[in-house]
Amino acid sequence: MPLFSQLYNFAHWLTQDRSEAEDLVQETYVKALRGFSGFQQGTNFRAWMYRILRNTFLTSRSGSKASATRPLEEEDQEQLPATEETPESIFIASSQKEMLQNALAELPVPFREILLLCDFEEMSYQEISDTLGIPAGTVMSRLSRARRALRLTLSKKLKV
Repeated sequence: MPLFSQLYNFAHWLTQDRSEAEDLVQETYVKALRGFSGFQQGTNFRAWMYRILRNTFLTSRSGSKASATRPLEEEDQEQLPATEETPESIFIASSQKEMLQNALAELPVPFREILLLCDFEEMSYQEISDTLGIPAGTVMSRLSRARRALRLTLSKKLKV
């Protein structure tokens, strides 16, 4: 399936739950198949799919006043590859990754999603604009505010 792993990663970052992410991606593909006649040839298919996923996520959150996001569980965390790094450096890298995941989880959804699309999915401003349905200028300003909020959250965690 095209874009499956990318959509799953984005869904997992948004939901912070493996099962919820799988359901979200499945529902996204069902909606895409049902609404494929509405897809305009020549437009960005990737942005269209991400937009369906995002709208499905937001709809599911608004209807039930979803529970607060929570950090990834141990079993969900990516295993570090075997390298010649020291145990100390591996521990530090793991701690930093966990701190980043927790900081991202604390951000409001609009900030989290724009950071994920830009910095993790490496979308262009125009692709993000198409995906979120907002002007490119708004993408840039929201991204700036999101990065500032992430830095603030991380700096608070480092001081504690």
